[in-house]
Amino acid sequence: MRFLSIYKTVERNTPPTAEHVAQMTKLIEEGMRNGTLISTEGCLPTALGARVRQADGKVTVTDGPFTESKEVVGGFAILEAKSKEEAIEMVRQFLEVAGDGECEIRQIFTASDVAPTDPSAVHGRLKEQYAS
Repeated sequence: MRFLSIYKTVERNTPPTAEHVAQMTKLIEEGMRNGTLISTEGCLPTALGARVRQADGKVTVTDGPFTESKEVVGGFAILEAKSKEEAIEMVRQFLEVAGDGECEIRQIFTASDVAPTDPSAVHGRLKEQYAS
C-alpha cells in the first residue's frame, strides 16, 4: 500500500542546521534503500509561493507569504507500507528527526489498483475503498 504523508509545521524562515540536514539525509537514504520511501520533498518558504483558488467560477491568486496560517505544508513523502500502522510508525520516526509539527497520512489510490483505461473498474474500486 502507498501512503501520502503531508508534513505541517510552523513556517521557518531560516534554513535548517547542517546537523539537521545530515540527520534527515540519513533517514531519507535509509528509507530509499529499504524501499519504504518512494519520494519526498521539502517546501521552501511560503513567500516564494502562491495560493490559487476557484469559487463560483472565478479564479483568484494570492501571493505568499501566508501570514494568516498557523501551520503550513513543510513537505511531503510517499511511503510504501504493509499497513496504516506501519505508515504511522514511519511517520513517527520522521517526526523524531523533523521536530515539532504533524503529518497527515492518506492512503493513495494507485493506477495499479485497477486497469487505468476502464472507468467503470476505477469507479467500482473507488466505491470499495470509500466503503472500507
